Amino acid sequence: MLSVREASQSDIDTVYALIIAIAKHHDQQQYVITDKAELLRAGFGDKPEFGVLLAEINGEVAGYCSYTWNYSIWLGARYMNIDDVFVWEDFRGQKVGEALMLKAKEVGLSRGASRIRWEVEQDNHGAIKFYRRLGANVDIKGVCRWQLA
Repeated sequence: MLSVREASQSDIDTVYALIIAIAKHHDQQQYVITDKAELLRAGFGDKPEFGVLLAEINGEVAGYCSYTWNYSIWLGARYMNIDDVFVWEDFRGQKVGEALMLKAKEVGLSRGASRIRWEVEQDNHGAIKFYRRLGANVDIKGVCRWQLA
């Protein structure tokens, strides 16, 4: 049985393992600077800076979706920004990603978000096809990063 739930402090080892797994999947592990203590502080305190949804199949973690909240001055509204969506290889093809995205939509609506935004690599054709199937518009834009510290 597939279910999706909000992560809690007791899930920190799992959340961290999933973050490392997606970084390895994209050959970007060297860019993961955070640690479990920081994730606990930032995600599970009085004013969480992010949220994590965990998908489980028969009680085993199958994947996750992490998100933050932003405000658009053009929209005049709050929106959800999805940071990562990742499904363990053994669980791919079992609608885990779809369940995570639909739960993210539910969370966004329940918290007054007007839209959900995320990034996808231009050459990730499978993901783009998946997101379009969900009804998302995929705009091809450049992503700029300016490292300050």
